[in-house]
Amino acid sequence: MRVPLLVSGAITALFASALPAQAGPSSITDPPPDRIVIDIATVNGSGCPLGTAAIAVSEDNTAFTVTYSEYLAQVGGNSSPTAARRNCQLNLLVHVPQGFTYAIASADYRGYASLKPGASSTEKASYYFQGSPNTASRTHTFRGPYEDNWQATDNTDWAQLVWAPCGVQRNFNINTELRVNAGTSNPATTSYMTMDSTDGDISTIYHLAWKQCPAR
Repeated sequence: MRVPLLVSGAITALFASALPAQAGPSSITDPPPDRIVIDIATVNGSGCPLGTAAIAVSEDNTAFTVTYSEYLAQVGGNSSPTAARRNCQLNLLVHVPQGFTYAIASADYRGYASLKPGASSTEKASYYFQGSPNTASRTHTFRGPYEDNWQATDNTDWAQLVWAPCGVQRNFNINTELRVNAGTSNPATTSYMTMDSTDGDISTIYHLAWKQCPAR
């Protein structure tokens, strides 16, 4: 499926050690004027059933925003034992304007958590290029009592940014995960964590950096 502005799925984040060493881009540059196009190879996971995730590309090509409508993990009460963990695996083909390459400087994750005293939750994100043996991961933990929106940011120093290879098309994979642990909380009560919201204002944002590829 190819979509220039809005698609079912989510988009990329790059961190150190995500790619093998190779000829890199030559200079820092402003975002290219042309639109980015995203092909989604696969979307799998209990946190993103078909049609429940969407991407929007920013007007200036510097960020992607991802929203989910059914990404929720919960424990306690009448919750199913399998509901304690939810994940979403996205395999993406990102088409960038000719002569440019991209990296992800940071990723902002947002949602809502209701954690009873003694309960805890984690948000984890893993990133890798197709064909690379290395996976970069970031994990953020929240502890009850907690009843509020949550936000977590994965940052990468400029010198450690990993750029998509110039002149080579590689699928990019993102695997996000929400996990809730009842801990010492009352098992009759429910604790949960979402990566979505009822009003659609809460989302995941990936911030891009751009460079020009070396002239051939």
